[in-house]
Amino acid sequence: MPKGQPVAVPDDGLTTRQRRNRPLLMVHTGEMKGKSTAAFGMALRAWNQGWSIGVFQFVKSAKWKVGEESAFKALGRLHETTGEGGPVEWHKMGEGWSWSRKAGTEEDHAADALEGWREIQRRLAAQTHDLYVLDEFTYPMKWGWIDVDEVVGTLVDRPGHQYVVITGRDAHPKLLDAADLATEMTKLKHPMDTGQKGQKGIEW
Repeated sequence: MPKGQPVAVPDDGLTTRQRRNRPLLMVHTGEMKGKSTAAFGMALRAWNQGWSIGVFQFVKSAKWKVGEESAFKALGRLHETTGEGGPVEWHKMGEGWSWSRKAGTEEDHAADALEGWREIQRRLAAQTHDLYVLDEFTYPMKWGWIDVDEVVGTLVDRPGHQYVVITGRDAHPKLLDAADLATEMTKLKHPMDTGQKGQKGIEW
Protein backbone atom coordinates (compact mmCIF):
# COMPACT_ATOMS: atom_id res chain seq x y z
CA MET A 1 0.00 0.00 0.00
CA PRO A 2 2.48 2.66 -1.15
CA LYS A 3 1.89 6.21 0.14
CA GLY A 4 -1.36 5.11 1.77
CA GLN A 5 -3.01 4.26 -1.55
CA PRO A 6 -5.12 1.08 -1.75
CA VAL A 7 -3.89 -1.66 -4.05
CA ALA A 8 -7.40 -2.12 -5.48
CA VAL A 9 -10.74 -0.36 -5.09
CA PRO A 10 -13.65 -2.80 -4.71
CA ASP A 11 -16.83 -2.38 -6.71
CA ASP A 12 -19.02 -2.18 -3.61
CA GLY A 13 -21.06 0.91 -4.40
CA LEU A 14 -19.52 2.93 -1.57
CA THR A 15 -18.11 6.39 -2.01
CA THR A 16 -14.48 6.99 -1.12
CA ARG A 17 -15.60 8.76 2.06
CA GLN A 18 -17.98 5.96 3.05
CA ARG A 19 -15.34 3.33 2.54
CA ARG A 20 -12.69 5.34 4.36
CA ASN A 21 -14.91 5.84 7.42
CA ARG A 22 -16.16 2.26 7.64
CA PRO A 23 -15.61 1.04 11.24
CA LEU A 24 -12.96 -1.64 11.57
CA LEU A 25 -12.50 -4.90 13.44
CA MET A 26 -8.79 -5.18 14.23
CA VAL A 27 -6.70 -8.01 15.71
CA HIS A 28 -3.16 -7.81 17.08
CA THR A 29 -1.71 -11.27 17.64
CA GLY A 30 1.65 -13.05 17.59
CA GLU A 31 4.30 -14.05 20.12
CA MET A 32 6.13 -10.73 20.34
CA LYS A 33 5.40 -7.83 22.69
CA GLY A 34 3.70 -4.76 21.29
CA LYS A 35 0.16 -6.03 20.71
CA SER A 36 -1.44 -4.12 23.57
CA THR A 37 0.95 -1.21 23.12
CA ALA A 38 -0.24 -0.74 19.55
CA ALA A 39 -3.90 -1.02 20.58
CA PHE A 40 -3.47 1.62 23.28
CA GLY A 41 -1.75 3.84 20.73
CA MET A 42 -4.88 3.60 18.59
CA ALA A 43 -6.98 4.42 21.64
CA LEU A 44 -4.87 7.51 22.28
CA ARG A 45 -5.50 8.74 18.73
CA ALA A 46 -9.21 7.99 19.13
CA TRP A 47 -9.35 9.92 22.42
CA ASN A 48 -7.81 12.90 20.65
CA GLN A 49 -10.66 12.74 18.12
CA GLY A 50 -13.19 12.93 20.93
CA TRP A 51 -14.22 9.28 20.70
CA SER A 52 -15.65 7.34 23.64
CA ILE A 53 -13.09 4.69 24.67
CA GLY A 54 -13.95 1.42 26.42
CA VAL A 55 -11.03 -0.75 27.56
CA PHE A 56 -11.72 -4.29 28.74
CA GLN A 57 -8.69 -6.20 30.01
CA PHE A 58 -9.03 -9.97 30.28
CA VAL A 59 -6.10 -10.29 32.70
CA LYS A 60 -5.63 -12.82 35.47
CA SER A 61 -5.22 -10.35 38.31
CA ALA A 62 -6.73 -6.97 39.13
CA LYS A 63 -3.44 -6.15 40.86
CA TRP A 64 -1.64 -6.10 37.50
CA LYS A 65 -1.02 -2.46 36.74
CA VAL A 66 -0.03 -1.02 33.38
CA GLY A 67 1.05 2.54 32.74
CA GLU A 68 -1.64 3.00 30.10
CA GLU A 69 -4.35 2.44 32.70
CA SER A 70 -3.23 5.39 34.83
CA ALA A 71 -2.67 7.54 31.76
CA PHE A 72 -6.09 6.85 30.22
CA LYS A 73 -7.88 7.33 33.52
CA ALA A 74 -6.16 10.70 33.77
CA LEU A 75 -7.31 11.51 30.23
CA GLY A 76 -10.82 10.52 31.22
CA ARG A 77 -10.71 12.95 34.14
CA LEU A 78 -9.37 15.63 31.82
CA HIS A 79 -12.33 15.11 29.52
CA GLU A 80 -14.76 15.31 32.43
CA THR A 81 -13.32 18.60 33.67
CA THR A 82 -12.45 20.38 30.41
CA GLY A 83 -14.33 18.57 27.63
CA GLU A 84 -11.05 17.87 25.86
CA GLY A 85 -10.73 14.52 24.09
CA GLY A 86 -13.32 11.83 24.77
CA PRO A 87 -14.71 9.86 27.72
CA VAL A 88 -12.76 6.82 28.92
CA GLU A 89 -13.86 3.69 30.80
CA TRP A 90 -11.34 1.06 31.92
CA HIS A 91 -12.52 -2.34 33.13
CA LYS A 92 -10.52 -5.43 33.96
CA MET A 93 -10.91 -8.88 35.34
CA GLY A 94 -10.70 -8.64 39.10
CA GLU A 95 -12.94 -5.60 39.27
CA GLY A 96 -16.55 -6.75 39.05
CA TRP A 97 -16.06 -9.75 36.77
CA SER A 98 -12.97 -11.70 37.68
CA TRP A 99 -11.46 -15.12 37.64
CA SER A 100 -8.99 -14.19 40.40
CA ARG A 101 -10.87 -12.12 42.99
CA LYS A 102 -11.83 -15.32 44.78
CA ALA A 103 -10.81 -18.96 44.70
CA GLY A 104 -12.77 -21.09 42.29
CA THR A 105 -12.78 -23.84 39.74
CA GLU A 106 -12.02 -23.43 36.06
CA GLU A 107 -15.79 -23.49 35.52
CA ASP A 108 -16.11 -20.50 37.86
CA HIS A 109 -13.37 -18.65 36.00
CA ALA A 110 -14.96 -19.43 32.65
CA ALA A 111 -18.33 -18.14 33.88
CA ASP A 112 -16.72 -14.90 35.06
CA ALA A 113 -14.94 -14.39 31.74
CA LEU A 114 -18.20 -15.09 29.92
CA GLU A 115 -19.96 -12.42 31.99
CA GLY A 116 -17.27 -9.98 30.90
CA TRP A 117 -18.07 -10.81 27.29
CA ARG A 118 -21.79 -10.45 27.97
CA GLU A 119 -21.18 -6.93 29.26
CA ILE A 120 -19.27 -6.10 26.07
CA GLN A 121 -22.17 -7.50 24.02
CA ARG A 122 -24.61 -5.28 25.90
CA ARG A 123 -22.48 -2.23 25.25
CA LEU A 124 -22.10 -3.05 21.57
CA ALA A 125 -25.87 -3.42 21.25
CA ALA A 126 -26.33 -0.06 22.99
CA GLN A 127 -23.54 1.53 20.91
CA THR A 128 -21.92 2.75 24.12
CA HIS A 129 -18.39 3.38 22.83
CA ASP A 130 -16.69 4.40 19.61
CA LEU A 131 -13.60 2.24 20.23
CA TYR A 132 -13.42 -0.97 22.24
CA VAL A 133 -10.03 -2.33 23.28
CA LEU A 134 -10.47 -6.02 24.19
CA ASP A 135 -7.05 -6.65 25.66
CA GLU A 136 -5.83 -10.27 25.97
CA PHE A 137 -9.24 -11.38 24.71
CA THR A 138 -7.86 -14.17 22.53
CA TYR A 139 -7.14 -16.34 25.59
CA PRO A 140 -10.71 -16.96 26.85
CA MET A 141 -11.58 -18.00 23.31
CA LYS A 142 -8.51 -20.25 23.07
CA TRP A 143 -9.42 -21.95 26.35
CA GLY A 144 -13.00 -22.52 25.21
CA TRP A 145 -14.50 -20.22 27.83
CA ILE A 146 -16.13 -18.00 25.20
CA ASP A 147 -17.53 -19.29 21.91
CA VAL A 148 -15.54 -18.07 18.91
CA ASP A 149 -18.47 -18.23 16.50
CA GLU A 150 -20.57 -16.13 18.85
CA VAL A 151 -17.80 -13.55 19.18
CA VAL A 152 -17.29 -13.32 15.43
CA GLY A 153 -21.02 -13.08 14.77
CA THR A 154 -21.50 -10.35 17.37
CA LEU A 155 -18.58 -8.31 16.12
CA VAL A 156 -19.35 -8.64 12.43
CA ASP A 157 -23.01 -7.67 13.01
CA ARG A 158 -22.35 -4.88 15.53
CA PRO A 159 -24.54 -1.84 14.87
CA GLY A 160 -23.57 1.74 14.26
CA HIS A 161 -20.06 3.11 13.95
CA GLN A 162 -18.06 1.10 16.48
CA TYR A 163 -14.40 0.14 16.17
CA VAL A 164 -13.01 -2.91 17.97
CA VAL A 165 -9.38 -3.97 18.51
CA ILE A 166 -8.54 -7.34 20.07
CA THR A 167 -5.12 -8.32 21.39
CA GLY A 168 -3.49 -11.57 22.47
CA ARG A 169 -1.53 -14.53 21.20
CA ASP A 170 -2.98 -17.40 19.20
CA ALA A 171 -5.91 -15.56 17.65
CA HIS A 172 -8.43 -18.02 16.23
CA PRO A 173 -8.41 -18.33 12.41
CA LYS A 174 -12.12 -17.42 12.27
CA LEU A 175 -11.40 -14.20 14.13
CA LEU A 176 -8.55 -13.38 11.76
CA ASP A 177 -10.78 -14.08 8.76
CA ALA A 178 -13.43 -11.71 10.08
CA ALA A 179 -10.97 -8.92 10.86
CA ASP A 180 -10.48 -5.93 8.59
CA LEU A 181 -6.96 -5.46 9.95
CA ALA A 182 -4.89 -8.33 11.35
CA THR A 183 -1.32 -7.87 12.52
CA GLU A 184 1.09 -10.55 13.74
CA MET A 185 3.88 -9.40 16.03
CA THR A 186 6.87 -11.57 15.15
CA LYS A 187 9.90 -11.66 17.40
CA LEU A 188 13.26 -10.88 15.85
CA LYS A 189 15.07 -9.93 19.06
CA HIS A 190 14.06 -9.37 22.67
CA PRO A 191 16.12 -8.26 25.70
CA MET A 192 14.84 -11.28 27.65
CA ASP A 193 16.80 -13.46 25.24
CA THR A 194 19.94 -12.19 26.94
CA GLY A 195 18.61 -12.40 30.48
CA GLN A 196 17.24 -8.87 30.80
CA LYS A 197 13.92 -8.55 32.62
CA GLY A 198 11.14 -6.08 31.88
CA GLN A 199 11.62 -2.40 32.65
CA LYS A 200 9.28 0.26 33.99
CA GLY A 201 8.40 2.73 31.27
CA ILE A 202 8.80 -0.02 28.66
CA GLU A 203 6.78 -3.01 29.92
CA TRP A 204 4.61 -1.19 32.46
